[in-house]
Amino acid sequence: MAHSELDPAILQAAAARRGRAHVYEEVVPARTALVVIDLQNAFMRVGAPSEVANARDIVPAVNRLAQALRASGGTVAWVKATFERDGWPLFFDHMVRPELAARILAALRPGSPDHALWPELLVAVDDIVVPKYRFSAFLPGASTLPAMLRGRGIDTVLIAGCMTNMCCDSSARDAIMTDFRTIMVTDCNAARTDAEHLSALASFLTGFGDVRRSDDLIARLTGSSPLTAAAG
Repeated sequence: MAHSELDPAILQAAAARRGRAHVYEEVVPARTALVVIDLQNAFMRVGAPSEVANARDIVPAVNRLAQALRASGGTVAWVKATFERDGWPLFFDHMVRPELAARILAALRPGSPDHALWPELLVAVDDIVVPKYRFSAFLPGASTLPAMLRGRGIDTVLIAGCMTNMCCDSSARDAIMTDFRTIMVTDCNAARTDAEHLSALASFLTGFGDVRRSDDLIARLTGSSPLTAAAG
């Protein structure tokens, strides 16, 4: 996906509302976690039941940001969608047709090949790998991730993965609502369409948290330059 830039008018309006160019002026690596949502075979494999083709394109940027954050003393967490029909019947009984629900449930159960992380992701031995049982990794009761991050002194999260407008946006909004400083990384998120991707980022920037490109964050983490004002 080309990752078109956000409308400058949206950037300007958000900056005017908060009175400064950036939501967060600094990112402290030791207190920061990159949270990568749902980059599993079930979303990445061609023909998979929840395929997000654009998600394959973000893998190099995700890997670069993860490596930079680790090298700077930060934390990387890989979150895996994990579902059973009895665990969330409201979604699987109503939001998808029965045959697709069956395929999704089969793919996202522990032990399924499609439940595994995409093999091109560079996962380190000390990274966190944790399941989540709803769209949001920060919804109370949906994952142990928030407690794990707080136990490490993390107060800032960088949200990556798929889909921008669903599990990533849900996670990002719940993170900010539960007092994590939250940044969505535009070129490390993917949706099925560019329109959905940009709409989610625009809404998040307007009312919830920050939106930045991976190169901007890497520059901040490595101390090579300040964050830039543009997001896209």
